[in-house]
Amino acid sequence: MIRNSFLILTLFLTSLVTNFVLAQSDRKISDNISDCDGATNILNPGTFDLQFTGKSGALNDLEKYPSLALVQEKNSLWSSFVAPFNGRMSLNVKVPKGLTKMIIFTNESNDICGDVIKGVAEIKRMILKPTKSEIGLSLSVDDNFYYPMELVKGQSIMILFLYENEEKVKLNLTLKYEPLVDDPELESAQSKIVDQRDDEFAPAFNIMIRDVETGNPVIADVVITGLKSISAFYNGSDLFFNMEKSGKLAVRVDAQGYFFTDREEPVTAGSEHELVIWLEPIGEGKSVQLDEIEFMPGSSEFLPSSEPKLRRLKDFMALNAGIKVEIQGHVQEKGENSNAGQKISEARAKKVLNYLVDNGIEKSRMIAKGYGNTMPIYPDPKFAYEEQANRRVEIKIL
Repeated sequence: MIRNSFLILTLFLTSLVTNFVLAQSDRKISDNISDCDGATNILNPGTFDLQFTGKSGALNDLEKYPSLALVQEKNSLWSSFVAPFNGRMSLNVKVPKGLTKMIIFTNESNDICGDVIKGVAEIKRMILKPTKSEIGLSLSVDDNFYYPMELVKGQSIMILFLYENEEKVKLNLTLKYEPLVDDPELESAQSKIVDQRDDEFAPAFNIMIRDVETGNPVIADVVITGLKSISAFYNGSDLFFNMEKSGKLAVRVDAQGYFFTDREEPVTAGSEHELVIWLEPIGEGKSVQLDEIEFMPGSSEFLPSSEPKLRRLKDFMALNAGIKVEIQGHVQEKGENSNAGQKISEARAKKVLNYLVDNGIEKSRMIAKGYGNTMPIYPDPKFAYEEQANRRVEIKIL
């Protein structure tokens, strides 16, 4: 059964800043969801099914905390959250059996996992001696629930869950986030306008987020990078900007109940421009094409440019532990489907599956299947982009 728990898979410029910081250091990095750097990114409040991997990560993330010397990461799960506005966060965490511990860290720098590794990230909440299988943050405080956390816009937190034994149990997480004061701009609605224009009569760049099936507005988390003047995290269905400079924008969109979408869009200063981003609802039999997962020619080795999209896919799978998917490999090849093309497509699908398994996603939720050139988007491609579209990876919900 598909849960209503699709989140997006990008933070308020955190991934970009973090990657830069990590590139400047020699510390080891692991993308496994059992390690801090592999944390599942939660951008929207909601209810999610996560799953413990049954083992610890590749790194001892807590090594620099003397106060946590007795805490063992024998079965760990990390998640991150960035406050979209000044507000109060509460949590409800449940497992079907057994006990779960929880530690919440706040950042000292732009690299929160680097802060954790160094032992300088501040520990804000700890539940290390739970007596029930349900814990969290609530105004009703006892041994299993501590007070909610007040966060300021853009503040990062990292949540570590620790299960008592090495079982691959599912963890049900409900994260609630409420404004500290009444703010009409934060009220729920079918649409939400974010107007960043200085001059509403000047030409504008307009981003519209819409449901591909109904055409209705969708309130989504939108991360824009590429031009400093508007690079930021936004939440809305209709966004308006005055463009003072020309350039290329990267737009990442996530909304609960939809597949994530990434776009690159050229913009021209002083020109009217409209970008409509259509979101595909999650559902059985639905599929999404992952354009940016690319391979070395004639092989199943990832190109370095594939890493961001692979991480996005990992977050999607981690936040939707109730779904199963078919990972499909497709190749561009003229003529009949050849044995070589079939094998390459199978190898590429398995490569994606292995990446997800290596980073903490349960293997039983996925199957990898190669289709060779039997399902081209363009049966008779005439341009390079058409060939590239045929040479793809798709994810189908089972």
